[in-house]
Amino acid sequence: MTRKRSSLNPTTTVVLEGVSVTVPLDEDPAFTGLHASLTQVNKISGVRGYILRNKTKAVIELQNPTKILDYALLLSETTEANEKISKMFHLNVTKSVVEGSEIKMLCITAGENKVGVFMDKSLDHMEIFRQITP
Repeated sequence: MTRKRSSLNPTTTVVLEGVSVTVPLDEDPAFTGLHASLTQVNKISGVRGYILRNKTKAVIELQNPTKILDYALLLSETTEANEKISKMFHLNVTKSVVEGSEIKMLCITAGENKVGVFMDKSLDHMEIFRQITP
């Protein structure tokens, strides 16, 4: 008698913004947690959007989609600098703030996850940081 083996990917259901989303259990819980936190932060007045990425996936939520390439390049260059600093000083989480004339970006590197939150310059980035990081 031949046995059939089937592999099922266990999943769980998470509610984000009132919508049920099925997430594989083998998915990175840190990425999922950051995404949930960023979804809430994105509702704050003055937040223009965010980019969350790791080696295998990315989530981009921006109010002005014509700026995706500009914001992605800024985040990429900043996270590259953060990675060098992180390796040099053996840090697990690094953050930096890049300020322009009208907006600023809070950049966080937490393990394999890179986060860029784009906001009005007048917004308190430390409050955003506290809401994102546990």
